[in-house]
Amino acid sequence: MLKSYSFPKYPYCRSADQDAAVSNTHPVVIIGAGPIGLAAAVDFSIKGIPVVVLDDNNTVSVGSRAVCYAKRFLDISDRLGVGQRLIDKGVTWNVGKVFFEDKQVYGFDMRPEKHHRRPGFINLQQYYLEQYYVERLAEFPSASMRWKNKLIAISQEQDLVSLTVETPEGPYQIKAQYVVACDGANSNTRALCGLESKGEVFEDRFLIADIIMQDKSFPPERWFWFNPPFHNGSSTLLHRQPDNLWRIDFDLGWDADPEVEKRPENIIPRVKAFLGDDIEFELEWSSVYTFCCRRMQNFRDKRIFFAGDAAHQVSPFGARGANSGIEDIDNLVWKIQLALEGKATVKLLDSYSEERVLAADENILNSTRSTDFITPKNRANKVMRDAVLGLAKEFSFARPLVNSGRLSLPPVLKNCSHISPDLQHFNATIEPGSPCTDAPVLVNDDEVFLLSQLGEHFQCLVFIDDLETLNSTEIDQLQALSELAQPIQPYIITQEVTATTLPASINLLIDHRGLIAQRLDSNDRCCYLLRPDQIVAGRSRAFNFKLITQMQHRALGDPTDV
Repeated sequence: MLKSYSFPKYPYCRSADQDAAVSNTHPVVIIGAGPIGLAAAVDFSIKGIPVVVLDDNNTVSVGSRAVCYAKRFLDISDRLGVGQRLIDKGVTWNVGKVFFEDKQVYGFDMRPEKHHRRPGFINLQQYYLEQYYVERLAEFPSASMRWKNKLIAISQEQDLVSLTVETPEGPYQIKAQYVVACDGANSNTRALCGLESKGEVFEDRFLIADIIMQDKSFPPERWFWFNPPFHNGSSTLLHRQPDNLWRIDFDLGWDADPEVEKRPENIIPRVKAFLGDDIEFELEWSSVYTFCCRRMQNFRDKRIFFAGDAAHQVSPFGARGANSGIEDIDNLVWKIQLALEGKATVKLLDSYSEERVLAADENILNSTRSTDFITPKNRANKVMRDAVLGLAKEFSFARPLVNSGRLSLPPVLKNCSHISPDLQHFNATIEPGSPCTDAPVLVNDDEVFLLSQLGEHFQCLVFIDDLETLNSTEIDQLQALSELAQPIQPYIITQEVTATTLPASINLLIDHRGLIAQRLDSNDRCCYLLRPDQIVAGRSRAFNFKLITQMQHRALGDPTDV
């Protein structure tokens, strides 16, 4: 057990469902109170949807486990009301360094651009993340967090899901309109549904050693060694975490005995060889892991949706597990919300699997390539890899070929059926299917960030060079967007502050640095339609009410397909 953290013990509490004569029906039941299940529960709660969360444990995860959280994770956590707390506790880093034997090959910076609210990455132990999300969920009286409640049976009827739950006081039954399975790589929900996750299982074994040390000579950066001189394995990775906790990952090879390798008497000499004999440290937690790259064929089974590791798994190289899992939730929750309101189409619910399978395949591809580079499977591959690393020391052309784990970036949902393709040329890294960019804006003379101003609905960003040129027809059309059956919140973005008065339904953002316009390659009357998850659903060089509603129509699916 960790010494630097006091693990909370959450009490088992009897629920009203256990005394009900007839099974109660809940809008949403979530299986698993890890980072992904908790994020889903908070998201539903923010949207005013009562949610039940079942977890067979009564505390947070032991050990650092997921460590690196990318900017997109932090942006989503901001929307869920947890982002600042993660930043305050976490170790911020943007710089990574790659070493070959005892020489640095190159470094990189994960900050995409300056003037973003959040950094490229933070490091934070998973148990802190889970604790903060549990405490955030407790702020919603309509959310029922049920510890020591284990799903033991599940079946689907035409419009409901029936669940049997085991507790310390015996089993009970409930029903749900929708179920979100977030119960990890060994998903019990997936097994009970008779579904599989298929892919490649790797034989490589890695040792995680979490150590406490006061030494400050290692900066808060990601350091990765190929052929480290202090370790006979193929690679070593170092990350700094809060509380003077450092995580070291050692590659152990294929034949290592996990039980032998995780003994303290074997770990401590390995760490000493890495740090040096003069640095004092204390072993906090350790684990030996293998990994796989695999996914389910479909992330939706009628009214049951799978997210996070329950749906897809990747190797840890690139920090794609929790980061892609929270993107699953960001994609899914607003779609289920519309289904509960009777406004979602079958195609919209299916689009969750379409879009997140695409994302999973991209993550699996990048993760597999990283694994093959980090742990070559034969001598020829190792010779080739080492040649690339040797060249990278001196020649910049070889550095892009070095793959120490392509770090997590949100995928672009290209060619997905609910994303409108460009009809005009844009010279911007943000494109349809991408998350919207961020930058400072002024609201009532206060500098804030664009993403912090976006709400829980569709939004339309309209760029206006001169507000005085807005005519009454355009203003009426902007107002009409907010009055649609599925509202679109209009935002006017301009760089000059004027005395022009706008109706209350139209938000005004002053792009005082010109960064939003630059990053979105906007012109006068250019517009971007954003989905509730801040994904660009479509864009146009000219503001056109009919075109914007057509983009939203495509984003939502065919309304006749009920």
